[in-house]
Amino acid sequence: MFVKSIMIPKHNSFTVDFTDSIESTLKKLEEHSIDGVPVLKDGKYVGMVTRYHVYECFFESPQTKETYLTETKAGDIATRQDIYLQGEEIFEKTLVMLKDMPILAVVDENLNYLGVVTRSDVLEQFQSAFGMHRPGVRIAFTSVETEGRIARLAEITKHFNEKIISIATFDETDKLVRRIVMKVEKKDNLDKFIKKLESAGFRVLDIYED
Repeated sequence: MFVKSIMIPKHNSFTVDFTDSIESTLKKLEEHSIDGVPVLKDGKYVGMVTRYHVYECFFESPQTKETYLTETKAGDIATRQDIYLQGEEIFEKTLVMLKDMPILAVVDENLNYLGVVTRSDVLEQFQSAFGMHRPGVRIAFTSVETEGRIARLAEITKHFNEKIISIATFDETDKLVRRIVMKVEKKDNLDKFIKKLESAGFRVLDIYED
């Protein structure tokens, strides 16, 4: 999945202008209960302002609170001018970039603002990928890393008519063993399914119903 598929387009996102005061910027953050907002100048992305950064700059400023709020502009304290997305990135990589920022702007090659990607939206995609919003049984097991093991897993799953909600593999750097976490719908034949997995060489580590 690419970033552009989870992007909030500019007509549905909130921004501030380069010349907007800190007071009006804070008001927008409070009004919409958001932690950060892109700063634009003539429609182009010039940085990001977050609630935390607004307060941080105030404590470092010699200005009075009133002067800071009314005379300092969003563009004066905007940061992350060179940190943005262009929509073609895979969304998994954005989680690392969003570790220290609540949102990232999406721009074109000329820095024209296209929209934003939020940390919560990316986390929502991960939750969906792991089937966290659907009840079922999560099975963690290991498999020897040999050709055809995933195909064998698919055969067993099909034989027992298991409906897979999600499946993820780990330890891609291990040449011998791979961990697999699969979530399936709860059925009466789960015990037989587990036994078949074990007889086929899959070592079950944990079973959790949620």
